[in-house]
Amino acid sequence: MNVIVLGAGIGGLTMALMLHARGIPVRVFESTRALRPLGVGINVQPSAVAELALIGLLDRMAEVGVKTAEVCYFNRHGQLIWREPRGMAAGYRVPQFSIHRGEMQMLLLKAVLERVGPDAVASGWEAVSVDPDRGSVTLRPADGGSDRVERADVIVSADGIHSAVRRQFYPDEGLPVYSGRILWRATTVGAPFLTGASMVMAGHANQKLVTYPISKALADEGRSLINWIAELRVPGSTPPKHDWNREVSLDVFADAFARWTWDWLDVPALFRGAEKIFEFPMVDRDPLPRWTHGRVTLLGDAAHPMYPIGSNGATQAILDARVLADQLAGTDAAGAPDALLRYEADRLPKTAQIVLANRGHGPDYVMQVFEERAPDGFAHVHDVASQQELEDIAAGYKKIVGLDIETVNAKMRGV
Repeated sequence: MNVIVLGAGIGGLTMALMLHARGIPVRVFESTRALRPLGVGINVQPSAVAELALIGLLDRMAEVGVKTAEVCYFNRHGQLIWREPRGMAAGYRVPQFSIHRGEMQMLLLKAVLERVGPDAVASGWEAVSVDPDRGSVTLRPADGGSDRVERADVIVSADGIHSAVRRQFYPDEGLPVYSGRILWRATTVGAPFLTGASMVMAGHANQKLVTYPISKALADEGRSLINWIAELRVPGSTPPKHDWNREVSLDVFADAFARWTWDWLDVPALFRGAEKIFEFPMVDRDPLPRWTHGRVTLLGDAAHPMYPIGSNGATQAILDARVLADQLAGTDAAGAPDALLRYEADRLPKTAQIVLANRGHGPDYVMQVFEERAPDGFAHVHDVASQQELEDIAAGYKKIVGLDIETVNAKMRGV
């Protein structure tokens, strides 16, 4: 049994480490010529952190990421709606990490090169097409040379939301589905807010701020590298791919947040402190009827791109990798297609449910409730929603995404 992974993002690199831990040879091909620590912040939920801890990466994550202490929901007036502990503060045996996406990727890359081998990741090779029956992939070099064909018993496509492999199987799918909302993302070095390890969502469905610290090094110095996302409703069609991740100026969106100055955070000042601001459409794709075709399957954003709500993008890719590696362990080449179908049967319905839940705003729904019922603010939170209603909203999403404490902690017994 041997495997080719297409894509050296968080999902693809985790897949390589999971396979190596089970004694399965693996090679990774990445379209980018040189992997660099790009991006902004992400959150990795305890369910995924537990899986990474089982392959010896917990200490490495703790060296760079912030252990998230709580999640807080506020209305657009800066009034607290709901607060709950996260990670170890909530009773998990592992943390939730707020971490720079690029640093997370580099951490995984270093582990792959150390464990699998210095040649385990080949950069500058873009997947053009696959043959699901023969288990082959045609790769095109970034330098303009000749295509080459590589073969394996299994090909895992972890090449992101614009996956060429997904497009081969679903050529009429078209562009990702646009939510009607634009995200502006950046980081700012500033003073810690709230606990110094708080994750904050503020606003409502059509105007929202998400912010949290992502650097342990700065936290140790008493400062904070603050990841932030500003979101506004901007109806229209999906912006073309070449407009994604473009750098924009503050005046594109900042006026809408000009009055968001609260006693615990000055949002306009937060925005002004960023060196570079990048613009993204908030998009996903409709759940697919199948991921697996012969010896080829999809993983992570190639399989189930979802809105960045509830901190589940990287988490679900890591969980994909664990389930797929488990299904392939002990399987020979002849049994590989059936192993891929078992993986799909486990993960496809779970992730499809999350994609659809996020379209309904996921746990952020609580902010919309308060915007509709009390747009001018409130004297007391329970004048707007009962404690039971607040708890039910939070608990419902946790059940969907697999954040049951007992289940996560059971994985860590003996570790």
